Amino acid sequence: MWQFLEYGFFVQALVAVALLSVCSAVIGTYIISRRMVAISGGITHACFGGLGLGYYLGISPVLMAAVFAIGSSLGVDALSSRLRLREDSAIAVVWALGMALGVLFVFMTPGYVPELNAFLFGNILTVSTPDLWAFGAYALVLASFFAWKRRTIVAVAFDRDFAAVSGLPVKMVSLVMTVLVALCIVLTIRLVGIMLLMSMMSLPMITAEVWCRRFVPVAVVSALISLAASVAGLFISAAVDVPCSAVIVLLLAAAFVVAKIVQSLKKSVYLHN
Repeated sequence: MWQFLEYGFFVQALVAVALLSVCSAVIGTYIISRRMVAISGGITHACFGGLGLGYYLGISPVLMAAVFAIGSSLGVDALSSRLRLREDSAIAVVWALGMALGVLFVFMTPGYVPELNAFLFGNILTVSTPDLWAFGAYALVLASFFAWKRRTIVAVAFDRDFAAVSGLPVKMVSLVMTVLVALCIVLTIRLVGIMLLMSMMSLPMITAEVWCRRFVPVAVVSALISLAASVAGLFISAAVDVPCSAVIVLLLAAAFVVAKIVQSLKKSVYLHN
């Protein structure tokens, strides 16, 4: 299995999967803590509109997906706060609009769009050197912002109203984190695709929550789980020639099941003693 490391594209994929798995775990911890899973699902599917527009205009689909992701995340906030639309209804609007625009633009794009499958289902082996620079830059920005505003991010994640009353810069932190969530979703699409992305953003966190309760320990443990599953999934998929994204998600799901079984066994032993 180690012979795969002789190939440059595989090493690039390995670096990419390591960076993105850790970033998605940290962002996922924030999403789970703020109960933003539904919003993230809406942003994920709204990205499809950006991908379609990118193909239609002949420019970078990833760039347009990023524009759509940030726009949709801010759009949900605007619809729910300014127009007093229920948040779940605002998410439904953004979700449906993004998918509809994506289908329309892909249909209008001349010829066949072979790269579309990579965004729908993921293909980390196609990652390029510029992609790695983008992933690295994002990881650096994310780590720097967390180091700078860690206490405020944790406060906003668990109790936004209390954080605002305490005089913390809630609006600024929420805005920056919303943009970082949107960008993480766009970058992670290359790893597992639109169809499986929410599994990557949630399974490591809910597994870590079996053993941890505080924000930072959950983020660290979920990052380790995500990293282990992603690296193992990449090697397994290369060895047996199956989609990497599906293997990663299956390993994450297996880790959650094992964690819950171990937790149940420990409770059973404790009660019997």
